[in-house]
Amino acid sequence: MSDQTQQSSNSNSALAFILGGVVVALGVVAWIAFGGGLPSGDKPDVRIELPGGKAIEGEVTN
Repeated sequence: MSDQTQQSSNSNSALAFILGGVVVALGVVAWIAFGGGLPSGDKPDVRIELPGGKAIEGEVTN
């Protein structure tokens, strides 16, 4: 009888661990989807200075 109780306890613990991981993953996806994550960031300005005092400027586009 004790073997059956031990086995049931192990499978319940494994199921709880997997379910917890799924809940956390869904929470992260929801947080990103509703604007809470992945910062938009500023577009960097690019300036390349050349010998002779000349410079090339531009913006980075995606």
